[in-house]
Amino acid sequence: MARALVDIRILQREYLLAISRALTAELDLHDVLRIILQAAVDIVSGRAGMIVLAEPDSEILRVAAVYGIPPHLVDHFEPLIRGVPYQEGQEQDALPELTARLNEIAQRANLGLTAVTRIPMMNRQEPIGLIYVFQSGNYRFGSDVRDLLRSFAEQAAIAVRNARLYQQINKEKQRLDAILQQSADGVMILDRALKIRRFNPAVSNMIGWSAEDAIGKSHSEVIKWQRLRTNTDLYEAVANGWPLPGAAHIYVEGECRRPENHEHQMADGKVINLGITYAPLLDDNNCMTDIIANVRDLTRYREEEELQKTFISVVSHELKTPVSIIKGYAGTLRRQDAHWSREILDDSLSVIEEEADSLTDLIDNLLEVSRLQAGTFTLEVSDEVMLPKMVTAVVRKFSNQTTRHTFSVVFPPDFPTIWGDERRLNQVLNNLVSNAIKYTMDGGEIAVIGEIHSEYVTVSVCDEGIGIPEHEQHR
Repeated sequence: MARALVDIRILQREYLLAISRALTAELDLHDVLRIILQAAVDIVSGRAGMIVLAEPDSEILRVAAVYGIPPHLVDHFEPLIRGVPYQEGQEQDALPELTARLNEIAQRANLGLTAVTRIPMMNRQEPIGLIYVFQSGNYRFGSDVRDLLRSFAEQAAIAVRNARLYQQINKEKQRLDAILQQSADGVMILDRALKIRRFNPAVSNMIGWSAEDAIGKSHSEVIKWQRLRTNTDLYEAVANGWPLPGAAHIYVEGECRRPENHEHQMADGKVINLGITYAPLLDDNNCMTDIIANVRDLTRYREEEELQKTFISVVSHELKTPVSIIKGYAGTLRRQDAHWSREILDDSLSVIEEEADSLTDLIDNLLEVSRLQAGTFTLEVSDEVMLPKMVTAVVRKFSNQTTRHTFSVVFPPDFPTIWGDERRLNQVLNNLVSNAIKYTMDGGEIAVIGEIHSEYVTVSVCDEGIGIPEHEQHR
């Protein structure tokens, strides 16, 4: 009899070691709980079992796994979980109440269960859950069985903690992956060898590489600088010992050429302006493990910067011209050695007045640009704007300034009055006709055509000049 008891205990310990190894190898919480519960029931040849876990940062218990209990009967065991709380060192006193409640549940559910024991799963002296094992017939749980289950529960608690940590880390990884994928800023992750390990859709849309093609390639294969605006690039910085103490990140900006193929909609071979901030990830020994690269497309910003420079240059010239004319005429009229006739005086003063008006218009335009940028620009709208009359006046004015161009105005007789800002429309027409003259260097016909549609009207200025380049027609 003693020999048989020893053999049983040896088999139980071997079984316990096998289960512990299985738990160590498994990280999915659902599978860990299944292995724990089935093993706990099998160790004592039980009929059924149940695991309840405490919610993280809470004392609320919930059923996390069942074995041998039909799913529709699980709710019947609620009094067993809620009604008799676990207290360390007082489980023997709680056993009669647990058994009585089990008998009520078993009779109501017709399960035939007669005995119960519960073992806490402890994590750093705190219970993280309870294992319930149920028996039938005249079986009574002995102290040796509880000791065996307690040893098993210690291993089970470690497995549950590891599975929960894995679950938490996996959720955090999924959250960070979602942030990375949905970020409007481009993000690349490079390893120590400067090979690309992560590549989010925003970068893909900027530079025309798909993530599948870019991952695994070196940084220089994907980011092909044509011209740098900064003093150094990533490779030069790394060669010079970056990251140095106190040098958290580096910024590289320049022109980069997209690939030219049909595999990506942005792979059009165009040159774009990129600004990339590289930040190192360091381990405990201050050795770099990865590099986080934040990528921004500065193409539009640089285009606006160039337009601003052009605008300032044009405005400076436009301001200088009337000022020079006014100064010239004023200086001439002030000459002490000349006696000007009334006709010359009137002509000269007329020119000064016209140039002063031009200067005022230019300043008004600058103020309007400022209002547009500040969002305070307003229109002076009228519902009685007569476009044919306005166009005729504009064409008459410009026809007196050129002898190489002929003008025609074509409007239907029933062209209606429209709703709009007369002064702004007049500015638009002046600009369009002026450009038509400017870019029809060899002369030719300039036609201003009005058309009536069902809900709107259009005015077109047509010329025989060089036209607008195709790549700028979208602007």
